Amino acid sequence: MGIREDVEQFIRDNFFYEGEALDAEASFLETGVIDSTGVLELVGFLEERYGIKVADEDLTPENLDSLGRIEAFVEKKRAAAEA
Repeated sequence: MGIREDVEQFIRDNFFYEGEALDAEASFLETGVIDSTGVLELVGFLEERYGIKVADEDLTPENLDSLGRIEAFVEKKRAAAEA
């Protein structure tokens, strides 16, 4: 299972989202899928699941507000850790 699928399953399991498949580029905050408190839960999941550290300065919509953005962010963090 890829990052997008993992994150979508986490959202379904933890935020009781039962709608159709999430659009990879749709904003979680704008669509109401996740609120600001939920972002913190999501960060905990990402850190545990992917072994990354999400710094305070990483807590931006550009990194965490859609499946596509999260996938790119996690891949960037993992690549930086390997370098």
